Amino acid sequence: MPDRGGGPTGPRIRVGRPSRRVRTLLMTLGVLAVLAMAFVMFAGFWTDWLWYRSVKYSSVFTTTLWTKIGLFAVFGLLMAGAVGLNIWLAHRLRPPLSAMSLEQQSLDRYRMGIAPYKKWVLLGITALVGLIAGASASSQWRTWLMWVNGVPFGQKDPQFQMDVAFYAFDLPWYRFLLGFGFAAAVLSLIAAALTHYLYGGLRVTSPGARATAAATGHLSVLLGIFVALKAVAYWLDRYGLAVKSSDFKAAGNWTGLRYVDANAYLPAKTILFCIAVICAVLFFATLWRRTWQLPVIGFGLMVLSAILIGGLYPAIVQKFQVQPNEQAKEAPYIQKNIDATREAYGIAAAKAEDYPGKGDPKRKAQQREDATTAASYRVVDSNVVSPAFQQLQQERKYYQFPATLDVDRYTGPDGKPQDTVIGLRELNIKGIPKRNWINDHFTYTHGYGAIAAKGTSVIDDPDKGTVGAPDFTESGLPTTGQLGRYEQRIYYGEKTEQYSIVGGPQKELDYEKNGEETTSYKGKSGVNLSNAFNRAAYAVSFSEPQILYSGAIGEGSRILYNRTPKERVEAVAPWLTIDGDAYPAVVDGRIKWIVDAYTTTNGYPYASRTTLGDTTADSLTDSQRAVVAQQNQVNYIRNSVKATVDAYDGTVDLYQWDTKDPVLKTWMKAFPGTVKEKSEIEPGLLAHLRYPQDMFKVQRELLTRYHVTDPEQFYSGSDAWQVPDDPTQKDGSAVPPYYLSLKMPGEKDQKFSLTTTFTPSGRPNLGAFMAIDADATGKGYGTIRLLRVTSTVQGPSQVQSELNSVPEVATFVRDLRGTDSEIDYGNLLTVPLDGGFLYIEPVYARGGAANYPLLKKVAVSYGGKPVFKDSLAEALNAVFGVDGAQPPTTTPPPPTDTPQPPATGSAALKQAIADAQKAYDEGQAALKKNDWAAYGKAQADLQAALERAAAAQPGTPSG
Repeated sequence: MPDRGGGPTGPRIRVGRPSRRVRTLLMTLGVLAVLAMAFVMFAGFWTDWLWYRSVKYSSVFTTTLWTKIGLFAVFGLLMAGAVGLNIWLAHRLRPPLSAMSLEQQSLDRYRMGIAPYKKWVLLGITALVGLIAGASASSQWRTWLMWVNGVPFGQKDPQFQMDVAFYAFDLPWYRFLLGFGFAAAVLSLIAAALTHYLYGGLRVTSPGARATAAATGHLSVLLGIFVALKAVAYWLDRYGLAVKSSDFKAAGNWTGLRYVDANAYLPAKTILFCIAVICAVLFFATLWRRTWQLPVIGFGLMVLSAILIGGLYPAIVQKFQVQPNEQAKEAPYIQKNIDATREAYGIAAAKAEDYPGKGDPKRKAQQREDATTAASYRVVDSNVVSPAFQQLQQERKYYQFPATLDVDRYTGPDGKPQDTVIGLRELNIKGIPKRNWINDHFTYTHGYGAIAAKGTSVIDDPDKGTVGAPDFTESGLPTTGQLGRYEQRIYYGEKTEQYSIVGGPQKELDYEKNGEETTSYKGKSGVNLSNAFNRAAYAVSFSEPQILYSGAIGEGSRILYNRTPKERVEAVAPWLTIDGDAYPAVVDGRIKWIVDAYTTTNGYPYASRTTLGDTTADSLTDSQRAVVAQQNQVNYIRNSVKATVDAYDGTVDLYQWDTKDPVLKTWMKAFPGTVKEKSEIEPGLLAHLRYPQDMFKVQRELLTRYHVTDPEQFYSGSDAWQVPDDPTQKDGSAVPPYYLSLKMPGEKDQKFSLTTTFTPSGRPNLGAFMAIDADATGKGYGTIRLLRVTSTVQGPSQVQSELNSVPEVATFVRDLRGTDSEIDYGNLLTVPLDGGFLYIEPVYARGGAANYPLLKKVAVSYGGKPVFKDSLAEALNAVFGVDGAQPPTTTPPPPTDTPQPPATGSAALKQAIADAQKAYDEGQAALKKNDWAAYGKAQADLQAALERAAAAQPGTPSG
């Protein structure tokens, strides 16, 4: 019973609205949370803007940003408008009364539930599809910029006579528009159909007509638009045949039309285009006829035609016309593919010239003389000697050298160019004695100095250092030597991946010599952290809260990041493909990273495609150097840009290198002012530019097949080559190309070149030799020389095998094992010489007292004769049978203290004998000095004198 006494029955809990103070607090917290989330999203954008402004490429950031925003807005609104309009139109065309059927009764609940929120549902759906479409469109900023800024190639495809720019710049954009149109039509069709169904315009199970006249007309128009777009697709597919990829046994990844494409697919696409246009008209006609009978028949006819004309007919042509006589049928199209591929990859001028591959065994003395100047033999292998640099020049644990050093040219003491192995002493963050946030980012901030060594010789005098070690031309800390005075601090490098904060109150360790030397960064790179807003943005962006409140950051502090040359060039030129190997050069008192960059497209008609990541991989790329984008498939490439990154202040400069490349001209229109003219390259920098390895590897891979220009021979594959495996490795990876100064047949002077070998497909013997002029200062830069070997000559793997079987090698290996040492085989260099090939391979020993590679032996092979000696000179003497301790091949005159033959009374005979003696003495003197030019001249004089003496003998027949 209730208590009627009115007394309290217990405590009352009053539930009401929160107090004003609580509401204010909750609202404040909510606003702060929203602001915090907004700041987190804004921080990434703001730090990107600050970085681009710091490197003076803000126009790249703004152009890219506004292009993305414009595409997002335009195509997002178009998609939202298309879908929203059709939903609104379907709702407006709904029948006034829905049939009283079970189907419609069940839909009433949904209609009633949606009714109060119709506008919000419409806005939500349109916003969602608009956001998705806009995000997809914004990713097409490159396609848009190339279309709107496209420059003609000045070359036309052989089938449709369209400029190549149509396929490279226009067709990708048209395909995007077509894909967007299909998406808009399909989404609009689905949205309209669902709306009509919801409001009774379409019925599935109700008796009577399945669709109202309004719904029929509306959906028919949308289907007509879809079919019209299909007609456009058929028309564009005709041009797409010129850049269509297919697997063709004669050419691998074939691009372009073949016989069946030109004679079956092309007319089929034209017929299907006409059928699709008629079918679209029939769908539009339902606005008046209000029946789907004819459109459905037309659509069925189009589908049937696509199967019969677009699929079955080409298969019949291929089976009964092409296959019985494929070579003759495909020959004209193979020729088009050959011509286009050679042009697209810059190998059109490469022509294989016959080369015997075997030298004359009677010319040993002359061959020995010629071998002295045939090349600057790089016995210091940049791929092997990095541990020697590390051991001898690291100085401190927090420094490091790259696993693969670089090869460049510097002027020697004699004023002549000298092949040089060079590496930078970069910072190694893992070697810091005590790891903490201050040491990692404030104290240890940079590397110090460039270390260089001769590429053609090592230390051979115990008084000058360890025998077999690199002969350094620049060494020490700070470094001294042939490079002169230069800024040695390295704030930007290949191994410098962490951020550093410099220039503020916290001093940096400069280097340790006899004590610690400190410094403070004076460069202008990096982003200023003096204001709190920037510090907060970086604290959020880098997830490092210490940046916001650390006392080590103050007035003048700057943050350095994106510090590798590859990262910096990719960021300021996102439209370029970057070479896998940046290399340093000391230029006009600064260390400059030189980065080769490429413009590419996969829309060059008829040119076969290649995957850059696969093509540029070799025995060094797994762990020692990078490759370009792994899945970046292209069929046109140009080394159009040479970029530099200053190792001290990070300045990025882009220079136009290929002045004729239309792709580069297009990007220069899109990003004006970002690429400097070629004429602005200073002579000091030009002297260090070279032909890039990745470009060379792409070209050599194509030349394994496309050195053949005759379509019948190309089809048969009888002269196909392959890039051989690296004989010094066991993983089956391709041999890397080598930089080498050498004389090619017919040339008088050595040229800095990039070289490689080929073997016939499936065989180990040598098939060809390729060299390209890599000296950017010469007029012949980029000239490809291909020597096709016309005789059976040992290939790299066979030469390596024979060298390993030399008895001296077995003895050397056995002795090394006794000292717990290992062998490192250096680069197997191949040099054309007197019709044959001279192979040179340095052999290093690692272990014992010096746990780094020392050059111990040099292996040489010529004409199938391998030798293994202590030095290059000894090995060359041995392989050609010329030795200073042995008499020359021509028998010299007897010594003067030996009884002479009776005098003949002939003055000519006496003079000839005197000349022979003089020539012999000069030859012996030249041998002691290793002056092979003088020795060769003396041998020629000796031969001539002996012939005159024989002719002057009494009774010798004349003539």
